[in-house]
Amino acid sequence: MAQVAQNPVVQHLKVAVPNKYGEKLVGLLHETGSVEIVILCHGFRSSKEETTMVNLAFALEKEGISSFRFDFAGNGESEGTFQYGHFGKEADDIRSVIEHFSGANRVISGILGHSKGGDVVLLYASRYHDICTVVNVSGRYDLKAGIVERFGEDVMHRLKESGYVEVKDKNGSISYRVTEESMIDRLSTDMHAKCLQIDKECRVLTIHGSADEIIPVEDASKFAKIIPNHKLRIVEGADHCYNCHQAELASIVLEFIKECLEQDKAAAP
Repeated sequence: MAQVAQNPVVQHLKVAVPNKYGEKLVGLLHETGSVEIVILCHGFRSSKEETTMVNLAFALEKEGISSFRFDFAGNGESEGTFQYGHFGKEADDIRSVIEHFSGANRVISGILGHSKGGDVVLLYASRYHDICTVVNVSGRYDLKAGIVERFGEDVMHRLKESGYVEVKDKNGSISYRVTEESMIDRLSTDMHAKCLQIDKECRVLTIHGSADEIIPVEDASKFAKIIPNHKLRIVEGADHCYNCHQAELASIVLEFIKECLEQDKAAAP
C-alpha cells in the first residue's frame, strides 16, 4: 500500500512542468502525502479534464495514492501547438513529468494512458525502462488503422499536394490540421516493434471495452500476445470512453496499481 502521511489532507495543486522543447506542461497534482505517485495521460485531442482522467485521479486519491493528470503540449492548458501524431514527442513530455517528480523525491509507481495516451505510455516503457508499472487503457495496436475511415482513401495524395489536410467539426469549423510530416510520424510508429522492446520486468495491464466503437477490442489481445509481462482485462459492454463503466474501470486500475505497490514493497530491501 502507498506510504501515506498520518491524517493526510488531500490537496489539489496546479503544477507547471517544462518539457525539453521549452513548453510548459500544466497538470493537477492530487496530493495525498504519499511518496508514490501515478501519472495519468489523456488521449487524442483531449485533456486532463476528461472524465476518465478525473475519475481515476479521485479513485486513487481515495486509496491514499497521489496522482498527476496533465495536458500534453498543444492540449488543454499546456503551451505549444496541437499536432496530429507526434507520439514520440508526447513520450518525451511524460519523461519531463517523471524527471520533475523524481527530482522532488517522489516514487513514480505507475503511468497510465487512455486511447492515444495508452500508446504513448507503452512507447515510453519501450524507450526508457525506468517505470515498472504501465496501464494501457484502450490503446491502438496498429496505427495505420483508422486513417482511411477518418480522412479518406486519397489522404496521402492530398497531403503531398497541399502539405496538409484540414479536419472540420460538425459545424463546419476547422478543428485541427494534419500535415504530411505528422501523418508520416503516425504511420511510421510501429507499436508491435516498440512493445517487443519493453523490459520483461515491466508489468503491463491492458484494459479495453468490448463495445469500443473507435478502436476494436481485438487490438487488446494483440498487445497481450507480444508484451512479455502482461495482464488483459476486457470490460464487457464498455465503449471507448467507458461512459457507463467508469466505476468498473477505476476498480480494475486500482486493483492492479495496489497489487504492484505491494509487490514493490515486498521486494524493497
